[in-house]
Parts: sequence; structure tokens; C-alpha cells
Amino acid sequence: MEKKKILIVDDQYGIRVLLDEVFRKEGYTTFQAANGTQALTIAQNEEPDLVILDMKIPGMDGLEILKRIKLLNQTIQVIMITAYGELDLIQEAMRLGALTHFTKPFDIDELRKGVESYLTPTQMS
Repeated sequence: MEKKKILIVDDQYGIRVLLDEVFRKEGYTTFQAANGTQALTIAQNEEPDLVILDMKIPGMDGLEILKRIKLLNQTIQVIMITAYGELDLIQEAMRLGALTHFTKPFDIDELRKGVESYLTPTQMS
């Protein structure tokens, strides 16, 4: 079975490296982007199954990146990462097709479980 691909988009290097390490250990193929341009290039070339996308990124913000990813490929799943209290942005992201969001500082295990639940096909009984 082919490995699921995750694209991590965050302008904070430390967060990208942490998430990259965690999801590689889980057996996923991972990609990192520090800005919207990189994120869209990777999304187009690699067609990730899931994108972990920070809401606040210099240049092109998370909502704009989300819109463009969905235009590239409607099936790419997106989880938003937000700073505390960005409720209006979260609601807009959900309207644009984001699955869910995690607030910084997030619990890495919760995020890991969330990603796993979205990328693991549900077993039909």
C-alpha cells in the first residue's frame, strides 16, 4: 500500500521540523513549506492526502492557501492550525472545506490522532 502524504505548512521552522519528525515516524511521506508559494507548488506536484496548514503565514495567509489548494484538488484534506481566539477565521476555513482545526500550542498526540482518523479508511462491518 502506498504511503499517505502529508504537507506541513508553517512559517515557524521548529513546528515544521517537529511535525515532520512525528509523522515520518508514523510512516507517512512528509513535505514542508514555509510559505504559500512553496505550499501550492508542493500541493500541485505531490498531491498530498492531507495538509496541516497554519492560519497565519506572512505573504499569503492560510485562508488564501486553503482556497487555492481546494481549487487544485478538492480531495486534499486540510487541518488548520490557529492561534488562540481566531474564531471568525476558523469558521471561514471550515466553510472553505477545512476538516477541523487545532489551536496553538496544540497537543501533538491529539493532532497525531486527528490526522490518523482522517487518513485511515473506516472499516465497514
